[in-house]
Amino acid sequence: MKIRDVMTRTAQLTSPDDTLRHAAQMMKECDCGVLPVADGDRLVGMITDRDIAVRGIADGKGPDTNVRVPVVSRDKRLVGIVSLSDLAKKEANAAKALRGIARPSEQHNQAA
Repeated sequence: MKIRDVMTRTAQLTSPDDTLRHAAQMMKECDCGVLPVADGDRLVGMITDRDIAVRGIADGKGPDTNVRVPVVSRDKRLVGIVSLSDLAKKEANAAKALRGIARPSEQHNQAA
């Protein structure tokens, strides 16, 4: 299986000058949790719903504050996005797909 077989090709884009509010609205409209951040046709980063919640709202940044795996071509142009769910849908054995790309994290104690 190749990345090109499972990636989303019609990704919504946001820009570095966009606001958290607009990025969140775009995520709601496309029912996605990640947006590539592009400057023209050059990928400069990614923003996730978690970024907005943890690094935005939790850090006291308002929704109008300016603002994760992209697939890029050899010349660094964005050609799509691939997510864990994309892989799981295409892979008959989702656990096998996840083992190939995810690593267990260290144990986290929320009581601490």
